Amino acid sequence: MERIIPDTGRFVGRVWRPDLGGASIVEIRDGQVFDVTCKNIPTMRDLLEHDDPPRLLRENSGEQIGSLDEIVEATRHSCGVMVEADVLLAPFDLQAVKACGVTFVGSMVERVIEERAAGDFSLAAAIRERIGRSIGNNLRNIVPGSAEASKVKDVLVEEGLWSQYLEVGIGPDAEIFTKAQPMASVGWGAEIGLHPISVWNNPEPEIVLAVDSKGRIKGAALGNDVNLRDVEGRSALLLGKAKDNNASSAIGPFIRLFDESFDLNHVREADIELVVVGEDGYRLEGASSMREISRDPLDLVGQAIGRHHQYPEGMALFMGTLFAPIEDRDDPGQGFTHKLGDLVTIKSAMLGTLENTVRLSTECPEWTFGTTSLMRNLASRQLL
Repeated sequence: MERIIPDTGRFVGRVWRPDLGGASIVEIRDGQVFDVTCKNIPTMRDLLEHDDPPRLLRENSGEQIGSLDEIVEATRHSCGVMVEADVLLAPFDLQAVKACGVTFVGSMVERVIEERAAGDFSLAAAIRERIGRSIGNNLRNIVPGSAEASKVKDVLVEEGLWSQYLEVGIGPDAEIFTKAQPMASVGWGAEIGLHPISVWNNPEPEIVLAVDSKGRIKGAALGNDVNLRDVEGRSALLLGKAKDNNASSAIGPFIRLFDESFDLNHVREADIELVVVGEDGYRLEGASSMREISRDPLDLVGQAIGRHHQYPEGMALFMGTLFAPIEDRDDPGQGFTHKLGDLVTIKSAMLGTLENTVRLSTECPEWTFGTTSLMRNLASRQLL
């Protein structure tokens, strides 16, 4: 069985323990899964709040609960549903789930197209050609908020091409929004959800930062910021409806903690691969490179958390994607959109593999185990 994480690195996550009626914090050690939940680490939030999470883990031997292969296989058969077996969950728990948009030039242009097309994919090709003639790659090396960016804005306004998406793409302020509620994200092997009203949508392969309450980045994971292009394209005020739906946020398979082998510079250099395979045999491959992001991760974190806004439980922060599929899947000019049953695989050499299957949000398992359930379960296990 292909491993879903690399052989090196310190990986932590969450596993549903049916015998305990709740979730446990786990660490992967030499292909084995150890439950490290204890009074010092009742939640992932508590582990990430520690000044030195790797050292805290070294001090906790934990309980071996099985091999990673066994738990992956159980998760695959359960589709991530909490069943009578140990299965993988999204690795975050109490943290807010935030996301950054329009942090790459390529996807920024596609957001402009969505807006100009008003969510109508049949108009997108002609608009894409016009914008390409006007701005080409002139934005690719511009620093957001710089004097050069301001000059480009003036040119685009004169040409009638200025957009709210260009504002957050090259302006001083990043787009940061709430992607999901704490504990609403799904993990590896689970079904991911599309709102039934959408007919134009796509995956968004991203790196998700693990940020503590002081704004310190403690590690990273992979994420899929499922995107409804037609809904957001109709109006930016529909962003919540486009982004926050049942099972629309996927994170996993684990958080790789920063240590001597992995730090923020590795994140800055990371490449992300995407493969979508349909039940009809369709296959789409794409890639996103963090080297092309227009805002540094520290800038994004600083705009999200600080004196202006506190997050006592920390946050999971999606950093945006370069990937915006435009190739036709069916009829010419209609571009890409998901079909139910698509298998979405997101890979990174340093972070592993996140795999999910596309369904309607109304068909995915309902989210029922929230913060109250977690607190009651931890109290019953005398961990609080």
